[in-house]
Parts: sequence; C-alpha cells; structure tokens
Amino acid sequence: MMNDLLAGVAAGPRPVKRGLYIADIVEMLEALTPSEAAAKLGRMADVRAVAALDRPEFSRAPEVLELLPFPRAVRLVSQMAEDRAADVLAAMDEDLAARFLAALAPDVRTSLSQLLAWPEDSAGGMMTTEFVAAPANATVGDVLRLIRTVERSRETVYSVFLVDKAGRLESTISLRRLIAAEPDDPALDLGRDREPVVVAPDTDREEVANLIRRHDLLALPVVDEQGCPIGIVTVDDVLDALVEEHTEDVQKFGGVEALDKPYLETGFFAMIRKRAGWLSVLFLSEMLTASAMQHFEDELARAVVLTLFIPLIMSSGGNSGSQATSLIIRALAVGQVRLRDWWRVALRELPAGMVLGGILGVVGFARIALWQKLGFYDYGEHWVLIATTVSAGLVGIVTFGSLAGSMLPFALQRLGFDPASASAPFVATLVDVTGLVIYFTIALAILSGTLL
Repeated sequence: MMNDLLAGVAAGPRPVKRGLYIADIVEMLEALTPSEAAAKLGRMADVRAVAALDRPEFSRAPEVLELLPFPRAVRLVSQMAEDRAADVLAAMDEDLAARFLAALAPDVRTSLSQLLAWPEDSAGGMMTTEFVAAPANATVGDVLRLIRTVERSRETVYSVFLVDKAGRLESTISLRRLIAAEPDDPALDLGRDREPVVVAPDTDREEVANLIRRHDLLALPVVDEQGCPIGIVTVDDVLDALVEEHTEDVQKFGGVEALDKPYLETGFFAMIRKRAGWLSVLFLSEMLTASAMQHFEDELARAVVLTLFIPLIMSSGGNSGSQATSLIIRALAVGQVRLRDWWRVALRELPAGMVLGGILGVVGFARIALWQKLGFYDYGEHWVLIATTVSAGLVGIVTFGSLAGSMLPFALQRLGFDPASASAPFVATLVDVTGLVIYFTIALAILSGTLL
C-alpha cells in the first residue's frame, strides 16, 4: 500500500492525494531503500521533491540525491532552503559535495560555502542566509511590498531586518507588528522600544536556543563583527538542533560515544568502536574495586557477613550519584545553573545526600532486624552492630555519591569537556571504588574488638 500511495503522489504534476502531507511522504520514503526512494522522488514534480528534501526527518536525503541523475539533483539542491542544502552537502562525500557546489549557480554556491564554513553546532552552521532586509528609513507599506516581492525566494518570513546605509542592523520587526501598523508609519518606529537580540556566527547552538526561549523569538539575527546581518536562525532550526543535541547527550550519558547515524543505519564495526572505548575505560576503573577489596582481605576473612551487603551498598551509592549527575547535567544544559554555582549545588547535595542515606539506612537496619527476628537468616550475636555498620555505611556512601555525582559535571565543564560525558556508568564506577573504602572504614570503627 505504501508503494501505491507514493506512486499516486509522485507521478508527474498530479496533485497529491487529499490528507497526505509532506511529512507522510517523508515517512514513507524513509521506510524505503535509498534506490527505491530515489526512484519515487525522481518521479515527483520539483516543488514536491524539494519539499520532501527540505525536511530534516528525511535522513537519507544525501544518499537519495547521489542516486538521482546529476543535473536533476543539482536543480533540486539549488531550490532547497540554503541551511538544509548545506546540511545535506555536509553529509556527503567531500569530492561529491565539491562537485555539487561547482555545478550550482555562483550566488547559491557562495551562500552554501559560507554556511559550510561554520561548525554544525554553531549559529553559523544553523542559520539560513534567506532573510528579508529593508532600509531603516522605509515605511511599513514599503516593507510589506518588499515582503510580497521576495517571499517566494525566502524559506520563512518571521521578521524583517532594518539596516542603515552601511548595512548594520538597526532593528528587527516582527511580521505581526508590520501587519497591524499603518502603511505610512515609519517601520523603524515599530522597533524603537527594544534593542535587537543578536548572536555571532560562532555562538554555540545551546546558547542560541536559550536566547530564543528567553526572549520568545521566532527568529534570531546572526551578525558579523561590524553588526551587519549575515543570516537568521529560525525556531524550527533550533528545535531540530536541540533534538540532535539531546540525542547525543542521552547516548553519552549511557556510556556510549554519540552515534553519527540512526541506530539501525550504524554499521556493526562502527557500533563496536563507539561502545568499546567506554566499556574498556569502565572495566579498567572497576579493577580498582578489586584492589580495594584486596586491601580489606583480612577484614573480609574475619567478617564474611559484611560481603553480603557489598552489592547493596555499592548500588545505592551509584544510584544516588547517577540521580545527582542527571539533575545537574540537565540544569547546566538549560541554563538553570552555571559553573560559578558549583558551591551552591554542593551545599544542597551534601544535606540531601545525608537525608537520603539516612532513609536508606533506616530501611537497611530494619531489613536486617526483621530477617534476624523472623529467622530468615542468622547474622550472629553481633547483628545489631552489623545492622548499624550497614546503616552508617549507606549514609556515608549515598552522601558521597550525591556530592560526587553533582560535582563531576562541573569539573568536566571547567576542563572544557561536555558535562554529558559524566555518564551514569562512570559515576557508578567512581562511587563503587570509594564506596568500598567508606564501608570498610566504618566497619573497622564499629566492629573493632568484636568481629574485627
């Protein structure tokens, strides 16, 4: 049925079936092999093919374009939104991308080359050069007539830039304000009550997203060192970038290098390479746990009962650390906390960890007491001291886990790394090693003279 639907909408200029949107077509093209998708796309009218290629959800667009006849592929790329076209070319082989650029019209080639020069995760890499700019002395009527003239050649018209004679940005006027104003009013008067919010092309995409969110903007101007607009970042571009950023962070937090392609499209050996590095690091780190246990070998031999609670102790510390790490990574990402707030976070996590550890300590003590009284297990004549050791150990380890888990993202950011690299497995491994030291140190203090 999928092929029938595509065949019905793709044959020549015939109108698409009612209710079948571009998003539906893209979803169906994604389900096909690249060669099948290229065949279907090749039978579409240019306007519909370009609309499908312009959707970021069409992840196979680079492969499909490679399979189309080269003149047709070049024509489609030249009609795509420039920021999307730049993303597609960036995903191609360098030689093929250069061939596409050489075949494009000079003005399109220049715009795409400028976009490709910026990092993908920067404002310059996200922006489009298809914005509307009018002279600062234009009237509202002049600006509206300009919009009607150039609208078909612009990806989106959310706002209009008013520039002075030197090309510097004077003001940004929303389309809503323009429509509501009188035609003879000076357009610049609509923006005199506020300074335009702008970013440099090398601004990180997370900062761009925060500015758009904080100021409730639909579009954000990108300006050069002289203050002249060179592009615009729209809210839909930011949403696409944030989804990609969030996906990378989730993968890193799971102890995996960020995947370059969707899961099912990532090759077997590429997947092994992405996962083996972190697993090896974590394995080597866990060897320290064995070293810690060897250090307390004599204590373990005299009080074997203590080993029963090692998994309980270690997992509780790792869980509390992972909780704290998750909260702080997200808070850093959305700007709720900054690097300078580390001491405030520490002052919150220290008592929070103690209270959480106390709760688990009470549960642990009650569990040992219940098992002893009901006869499920005999912990010996010193079971109260053992329960106290476990309870105190939980307080210490959960407190340390919460504090360490909350501080690790700050430390990574201070060193210039992505805080999301503070993965849950890494935090758990860190707390495992220190947790054993804390546990047996407390055991020596409480059980000395009895079991130890």
